[in-house]
Amino acid sequence: GKQFAAFLTKHLLFLSTPALTQPFSFLINEEEKCKDRTPFLVLLISTTAAELQRRDAIRRSWGREAAVPGADVVRLFMLGSDAKGDSGDVLLRESEQYHDIIQQDFLDTYNNLTLKTLMGMSWVAAYCSGTRFAMKTDSDVFVNTMHLIEELLRPLPPPTQNYFTGHLMTGYSPIRNNDSKWYISEEEFPDNSYHPFCSGTGYVFSGDLAAKIVNASLRIKYIHLEDVYVGFCLNAMGVEITPLPRSLFNIHKVPFSPCVYNELITSHHTEPHEHILYWETLRDCPSIPSTGEALPEILCPDLSPRVQGRL
Repeated sequence: GKQFAAFLTKHLLFLSTPALTQPFSFLINEEEKCKDRTPFLVLLISTTAAELQRRDAIRRSWGREAAVPGADVVRLFMLGSDAKGDSGDVLLRESEQYHDIIQQDFLDTYNNLTLKTLMGMSWVAAYCSGTRFAMKTDSDVFVNTMHLIEELLRPLPPPTQNYFTGHLMTGYSPIRNNDSKWYISEEEFPDNSYHPFCSGTGYVFSGDLAAKIVNASLRIKYIHLEDVYVGFCLNAMGVEITPLPRSLFNIHKVPFSPCVYNELITSHHTEPHEHILYWETLRDCPSIPSTGEALPEILCPDLSPRVQGRL
């Protein structure tokens, strides 16, 4: 009896602890970004102040707002506040130049990644609720926005609602080894299994889900693993994740070849120069339809000599 009571108390405490004890305020915002437009896709890219090279590379490659002809794309980099507080002015200047940064006053740490994602979702809900789709990704992930939009999202019949997809993770349990990057204490999360979720390296959702996830977060206890946490919110709303072929959203680095990258959406662990090189290569290389057969490792014959020399 006592054991059951202790178990119940612990689990009820987990369920009833509020997500956020304090609201956070915008230090940098882009309230007007969607004022006279209804985007097809909002890109929410998690970054830190020091990652200027990554941001610039993404601006010049797959994150260009005109990267996909005929698709209105909004690009936003998401940041918390720098613990040292020494990059505020630099970041403000960058914001004034590109108008693609949002920042709130939580500390920009690994344990606050959930706050960063919720900031992005809140921004979509408040300032761009009409967008058809949004994608959350990281600054070290290459995103083939052309394939994402043309092959996955455009064919979906409007209005798209309660749509959520990415690299599906099912049957995962909390890691209790505190040497692990994904360690979580029993105090923070007492249960022994996670609901299905999508890897935080890149997931895509219909615009309506931004407000729904933010609302669900008000009643779901905060945990620092942002992708797992979003899975909790989806589960609480009864939203099922749409499964896709595993080859589309990749949580590891996929060795580059034009044939392979033309058929994927994400690849992880991408360096700044690779964002640009991969995107320029794909732009120079027409999509090769997949036949299901193993293709020889080829370079497209019409690749510019400049790009061929860098591969």
